[in-house]
Amino acid sequence: MLGRSAHGIFWMSRHLERAENTARLLDAGFRLALTRSQHAATSEWKSVLVTIGQDAAYRQRHEEYNGQLVTNWILRGRDNPGSVVNMIEMARSNARSVRTALTREVWEATNESWMVLREMLARPVKAGNLGEALAAIRRQATLVRGAMDGTMLRNEIFNFARIGTFIERADNTARILDVKYYLLLPSVSLVGSSLDNAQWDTVLRSVSGERAYRWLNAGAMDPRGIASFLILDGRFPRSLASCYQKLRSNMASLTQQYGQTGPAHDLLRDAGDRLDQLTIQQIIEYGLHQFIGDFIVSNRQIADAVARDYRFSN
Repeated sequence: MLGRSAHGIFWMSRHLERAENTARLLDAGFRLALTRSQHAATSEWKSVLVTIGQDAAYRQRHEEYNGQLVTNWILRGRDNPGSVVNMIEMARSNARSVRTALTREVWEATNESWMVLREMLARPVKAGNLGEALAAIRRQATLVRGAMDGTMLRNEIFNFARIGTFIERADNTARILDVKYYLLLPSVSLVGSSLDNAQWDTVLRSVSGERAYRWLNAGAMDPRGIASFLILDGRFPRSLASCYQKLRSNMASLTQQYGQTGPAHDLLRDAGDRLDQLTIQQIIEYGLHQFIGDFIVSNRQIADAVARDYRFSN
């Protein structure tokens, strides 16, 4: 497979996953802001920007944090290369560059997503229609993913798409947990203590894990349990463990298809083994913030190694 084709598939999937994850986080921030004081709501909007790495760019253009400014910056900001509109545009551009490698259904779903969201986000988004816009982003990303799962041959094209998806998903889950669990706490000594249920409900809503967690834990909100759920529980599809299970499976398929391995396989195997062997107690003792920081760096190294091993620029 040509490197430029692998690049197109890989980044098409990453941009789509990032757009969906951004919508999920924004929805959680909006829900929490509705129930908080003005000062607390301001902190929540800032945390959303910090999580997705857009706080510095936002502050260069805006002096205050409020729902209207933040949501429109994230969803449709003209000067924001990481806006949802731009991510969907980049996903479509990458899909078009590898059009012959995709099934008709995948291309049509991707193109439809671009058209629907471009039209929806052409005008400023207000609080009254924010929920509709966020639901549309999640829905369109799901349509593309469903077309991919239901129509694509299980070959290297499919594997590169999945690798892009799960690298991006793991990065997102780690960042959400880091910001919500550590950066917003008054001090590290509060890790594992009893905290406001609404805040932890937001953590789970950010990754659509609220119902699954409550079902597994009889409704009890426990910060340590939530961290364990999002890091180590392979049953939850957005946990770090689940993402790496899928990554190892798709990388193993590439090994069969190409008949060789490279540094990316070694990095992934080592990272996966570490996750398999850790307990939440060991992670807390090491330092959750430090663990997540190490994970994000390692995850990026794996993505870069995949790009090098299969000869496409990251």
